[in-house]
Amino acid sequence: MRRGLAPVIEGRVLLRTEARRPDLRRPLPEGFAARLTGVRITHVGRRSKYLLVGLDSGETLLIHLGMSGRMLISGAMPGGFHHPHRAAERHDHVVFEVEGGARVTFNDARRFGMMDLWPTATLEAHPALAALGPEPLGNAFHAGHLRARFAGRRTPVKAALLDQRVVAGLGNIYVAEALHRAGISPHRAAGRIAPARLDALAEAIRAVLDEAIAAGGASLRDHRRTDGELGYFQHSFRVYDRAGHPCARPGCAGTIRRAVQAGRSSYWCPSCQR
Repeated sequence: MRRGLAPVIEGRVLLRTEARRPDLRRPLPEGFAARLTGVRITHVGRRSKYLLVGLDSGETLLIHLGMSGRMLISGAMPGGFHHPHRAAERHDHVVFEVEGGARVTFNDARRFGMMDLWPTATLEAHPALAALGPEPLGNAFHAGHLRARFAGRRTPVKAALLDQRVVAGLGNIYVAEALHRAGISPHRAAGRIAPARLDALAEAIRAVLDEAIAAGGASLRDHRRTDGELGYFQHSFRVYDRAGHPCARPGCAGTIRRAVQAGRSSYWCPSCQR
């Protein structure tokens, strides 16, 4: 999502912002639309599952998509392309008109998303960001970090990886896929994974995320890329949503199973994941 937005809005002025309701998951900040009109976007970043849109006003716009949120671009695009503007839809909650003719619409059917404005100078102190672990594609994430955070923990490794304080940004799908590649059962206690296997897990996490980002994410129900098209990483799933199918690992004769852990679906192969 960040990669789709950046070339369209980075360095450009927000000509007009329209908030079509006063709240999403929680109320929008006071003066939200006015504070996002006439300001220039200095950069588009990301931390964990939050988009961070830096503004020359000294504030940063934080955006969390929730379960069904989408940031959809229409109008003028880089390279001279043009996507016709969409007709307004019921769940279009915030609309940004951008210098150069682009429009960015935040659509969220379930309204689990959120937006906030925070001083850029103290952004790391924002309640949503302050306790986050390292980025899985950053230098601070490695097997040694996992070893330190998992030490002595009886928590299933899947739950530990979904804890944003351990590593930031991992979701249910990508944890399932990474655990399968590393040959680790989602039910194994985090503190009982050998160092060599943590090396494989850290490498698998990075590989899965790199492939998923290149594929535009995974579209099962709600996710769309910024151009409205589907991501296609779901076509590369090895275990997620494949209960009853043969294991994709070469030489493994196992069958993928599904179980519920902490209210979330877990998929794994009991033959090759231990």
